[in-house]
This record gives sequence, structure tokens and C-alpha cells, in this order.
Amino acid sequence: MELQSMGQAARQAAFTLATTATAQKNQALAFIADELEARQAEILTANEKDLAAARESGMSEALLDRLMLNPSRLAAIAGDVRNVIGLPDPVGAELDSRVLENGMRLSRRRVPLGVVGVIYEARPNVTIDIAALCLKTGNASILRGGRETFHSNMALVSVIQQALEKAGLPGASVQYIAKPDRELVSELLTMDQYVDMIIPRGGAGLHKMCKEKSTIPVIIGGFGISHAFVDQSADLVRALDVVENAKVQRPSACNALDTLLVHEAVAADFLPALAERMNQNKVALVAEGQALEILQGQANQLREAQAGDFDTEWLSYTLGVKLVSDVEAAIRHMQDHNASHSDAILTNDLMSAERFINAAGSAAVYVNASTRFTDGAQFGLGAEVAVSTQKLHARGPMGLEELTSYKWVGQADYLCRS
Repeated sequence: MELQSMGQAARQAAFTLATTATAQKNQALAFIADELEARQAEILTANEKDLAAARESGMSEALLDRLMLNPSRLAAIAGDVRNVIGLPDPVGAELDSRVLENGMRLSRRRVPLGVVGVIYEARPNVTIDIAALCLKTGNASILRGGRETFHSNMALVSVIQQALEKAGLPGASVQYIAKPDRELVSELLTMDQYVDMIIPRGGAGLHKMCKEKSTIPVIIGGFGISHAFVDQSADLVRALDVVENAKVQRPSACNALDTLLVHEAVAADFLPALAERMNQNKVALVAEGQALEILQGQANQLREAQAGDFDTEWLSYTLGVKLVSDVEAAIRHMQDHNASHSDAILTNDLMSAERFINAAGSAAVYVNASTRFTDGAQFGLGAEVAVSTQKLHARGPMGLEELTSYKWVGQADYLCRS
């Protein structure tokens, strides 16, 4: 596979997409959604091949869930694409404008980034999400999924390519690196003459490699330990429902709860109820100190926390539990344990809520709500290309606006600088 040729083709496609009318881009998206439904059987058959190979290799249930497509999930993916059609096209929008003293009208206008490279793992829906958002914003994309999603992604890329052809757009608008060779990833990371941004979606190892090897700006997305803090003023019954949702609604998601911090003043009442609810959901608890003592004999699956456990993104039916003395102690724990993704406080104290909001270094912070809301569709963005956990350019779910930059536009009447 000649990556340099892919890069050249992507760059040329990006020039075309940058000036493509919104109607034509929306037509391509409509074709993608229609083809997803029309070719459902083909896509699910390809996905079953990946699932069979993954089961044979011993992949965990949590990762199998991330890999799996079914009719309802495929329908939801098609629905997300149609939602993107209905969103305003940010390209060409003016961010602001003013008239200078010399008479020049100066404005900032949104423009596409250019070519976006995305490296991701066992999430075939990401292929469609990225393609849809990049097309809408006039960006070309080069995708590289994991080997475990090979057959699924080949089927999905075929859908995208057919839709591009029907819409009269360049096939190189969305390209896929079909070979799983690690060397190709390293080469992609240094193609700064063609690629404008790299977005890795995966574990800490992938993020580390991209940050260290890339000569292209990198946006880190999708990794971070998610916390919830149950304050002493919280409604403990309702807080239990939120914790359950954050942990078990889809434990393989990056916004699922990893660590539960409980105010020591309510631990004796809350932890037995937590154990009962987690027992019902077959969730294993990992605890230390007083939390471990209280949970002994209450939790069906319980072990003492070891070094590194509170730095682990579980992606499974496992939950870390720790007692803290107050909101400040909760914040200190979060600062020490990579609280950069989604974190929540459950409280009826306004001061505690505001302190948590202001001090948490997370991309998304919630008061009395589940961390599971950190999602492009839930935020009304249509879909997301990633959940950025860094601080520059974009934070949280990256939708359409986050895939654009801007240019300065000066308009005058044959004005020269004196």
C-alpha cells in the first residue's frame, strides 16, 4: 500500500471538498444512510466474521461489545448520519466581523481543516461517524481501524465509497488503510505534507505512540478515568440510580464510570446499598481501606485495590470504590488519577457543586447526572469523531465545529497600507 499516494489523493480531494456545496455533501450523507440500511445483511455478515475471530482469540466480553454490530445499532448509526444532514454546515460561517478605522471590513470565516487521519480500534461505528462528520465539514479523511474490525470496516468503507460515487464526490474523500501493518501507522504519523491532524481513538499505548512519533498535530481522544463523587448532601437513593447507569448501561464505553468516590459521612448507609445494586448487575468491586471493610460480606465480588487500579479504565463490569473526607479530597484524588474525560458530583449542596465544576480538569463535568451523557449524539452534535481529553483546539465530543479552523478575511476598496 502506497501511503504517499493516498496522502496526495486525500489532499486533492480536500481541495474539492472545501468548496463543495452543502446540498451535495448532504446528498452523499443521505446515500450513506440509505446504503447502510440496504446492505444490512452484508455488513452484519462481515461483522460476524470479526466477532468469531475475536471470540477465538479470547477477546473480553467488554471489547466484544464494542466490536458488535446488530440491526438496532446499525439503524442507530444510519440515524446519526441523517442527524448530521440536519445540522447547520459550519463551513463559510463568519465567527465575527468588524470595520477597522482604515475602512477595512475584517472577519473570521470557518474553513475545513483539510485532511484528517484517524487511528482507532474495536469500534466499527467510528468508521461511519468520522466519514459523515468529515464530509459535512469538507475534510478528506484517511482511516486506520484495528485488525479485529477488518471485515466490518471493509464492508462499511464499501458503503461510503459507493455513496461518494453516487454523489459525484472524489472517492479519495474517505480512504481506508486496509493493511494492519504497524509500520504504516508510523508512516501516516509523519505525512505532514498531506495530513493536517491526527486523532487516535484507543488505549493509552496508542495515544503515547502518536504523541511521541507524530510530526502532525495530535488530538488525544477517548481515554481517561471517569469518576463520580457522592457528597454527604446527596439524595442517596437517586444517587444510586445514577451510579448504576454510569457503570452498567454500557460498561465498554469510554464514558462509563471507573471510580466511585464516596463521602465518608454517608459511607455506612450508601455502600451496602451500592453492593446490593452492583450484585444485581454482576459488577465486581475493587476497594481500599474503610470502603473495603464496609463492603466485606456485602459485595459478591470484592477484592482489595492494588497499585494502579485507580488508574485503570476498566471498560468492563468492574468499579473502583474509595472513601474521601470531602469534595477537596475527591478533587485531589481525581487530579492524581487522570480525571480528563467525564466526571460527576452527586450533591444537593450548591457550593460543593460549583467547587467541583470549577476544580475538575475534565472535558465534561456533571452535577447529578450520569457520565454516560458524554457523547456527540447526546450533545446534539449528530455524532462525534472523538472525545477530546486535551485542552487545545477542542474538548469533549468533537462534532462539526471542532473539525474546522478559520481564516481572516479583509475586504476594502483598493486599500493600501500607509
